[in-house]
Amino acid sequence: MFVVIRMRTVRTRITLKGAADFLEIASLGVSRKSVKMQQADEYAYVGNELALFLHATNWKTYWASRIRPFIRGRVLDVGAGLGATFDYLGDAADQWTCLEPDPKLCEQFRARLATRVRPPHVLCGTSAVLEAEERFDTVLYVDVLEHIEQDRAELQSIMRHLEPGGSLIVLSPALPFLYSPFDKSIGHFRRYTSRTLSQVTPAGSTVKTWFYLDGIGVLASLFARVARRAAPTPAQVNTWDKAIVPVSRLTDSLTSRLFGRTIVMVWTKD
Repeated sequence: MFVVIRMRTVRTRITLKGAADFLEIASLGVSRKSVKMQQADEYAYVGNELALFLHATNWKTYWASRIRPFIRGRVLDVGAGLGATFDYLGDAADQWTCLEPDPKLCEQFRARLATRVRPPHVLCGTSAVLEAEERFDTVLYVDVLEHIEQDRAELQSIMRHLEPGGSLIVLSPALPFLYSPFDKSIGHFRRYTSRTLSQVTPAGSTVKTWFYLDGIGVLASLFARVARRAAPTPAQVNTWDKAIVPVSRLTDSLTSRLFGRTIVMVWTKD
């Protein structure tokens, strides 16, 4: 996940604008190795929901099944967190690269996934650490874009690393009226709608499809917002995952996935 919690004065020109950072950094004469060291010192994830939702297996299986048809070839998983997306979709790719700016998270999921038959390639940093010529067939932002203040600039910059015909996939919290103290506490700048997410469409790409997930879960999120809860408890997450998500899988299909607490949008590079 991309969250900035501190930026040192001498490094304020290194921001979360992804690959665009590298152009500015290069003009300053800063080496890629130095950038990695600076990022390791500057980026740290705020919040504990990665561990809290790690075992929400019904939910992860559900959304993974909906985006699996768009996963192919070389995949870049931006803001990989603890590497949970690889757990559910890694087998659909020819090659999987996890990109994570928090060095502690990098070490955690590098160790956790090291014993896999085909472990992912792990890069610690933002998209600025990617080689200029690196290209991918699929780029994923799973519960990441809402953490990035300059979301439009981030998506535009990553497009240079996407092959023509490739897919850019964003999964993010939906419906602004559900924005809660929990969202704020973990560094969410916003929740999206299909309209606001389509407004950050990168130049040179076309929206292929979009849909919402977990319509019944909206009620649980609305209750959390009204109650002004800072964070759900493990028991509440377990109840939602085991009791609500299976129902949502059924009702979402009845509503053509036009309503839900999570939104997915897929773009194709022209």
